[in-house]
Amino acid sequence: MAERIDDIGFGGLRLIQDTDAFCYGIDAVLLADFAARNRHKKIADLGTNNGIIPVILSSISKAEKIVGIEKQEQPFRVAERNVELNGLQGRVEMIHSDILDIEAHFPRGSFDAVVSYPPYQAKGTGVINEADMVTVARHETTADLEAFIKCASYLLADRGALYMIHRPARVVDISWYCRKYNLEPKYMQFISPKEGAKPNLLLVECRKNAGRELKLMDPLCVYGPDGKYTDEILVRYRMK
Repeated sequence: MAERIDDIGFGGLRLIQDTDAFCYGIDAVLLADFAARNRHKKIADLGTNNGIIPVILSSISKAEKIVGIEKQEQPFRVAERNVELNGLQGRVEMIHSDILDIEAHFPRGSFDAVVSYPPYQAKGTGVINEADMVTVARHETTADLEAFIKCASYLLADRGALYMIHRPARVVDISWYCRKYNLEPKYMQFISPKEGAKPNLLLVECRKNAGRELKLMDPLCVYGPDGKYTDEILVRYRMK
């Protein structure tokens, strides 16, 4: 395992990263910022990996408790260390569990918000080596998209919010499974790498047992003509 400690901003936070495994990208920042738009007391992060999203949320949200849930042993241990590194014990907690076993850890309706960054690659696509941590982070292995959404519905209290980032190509699947488990899509935002390019990321906010009305937010571009982050992205990194 090759490690480094990065200064990630957000009020002086630092993050241990295993460079042979998962290193966080803009997806995690966008999702954390998207969830922090609303006030929540207790947030769960499904598939937290090294704990990047709970660590960021500790800075940009008012949540009293943030719980990261991770199946893989090594990333889970790194996540625990990141909690300690930033002095977040008591507010941020890491749970070593497959989301398929979540009922053993929490009663139904324990959270008012869930964030999720599920593997983007659907089962049956690409070459899968389940012993490789990067592969497991990027591909649906034991838990697929439906399992993540079902788990979120179980954890959420009535009118609780699910925040998810995924690929636009899965928008129909996301909407179908969310409605199947009483999570109504309320907001969607498409994200493109640059102006004029097709979106390659999608943010979705759903509410449990809410009415049917979807609002499309203004699309977001990551890079400007100069190849640098747009002002909108810098705001999300708390750099502007």
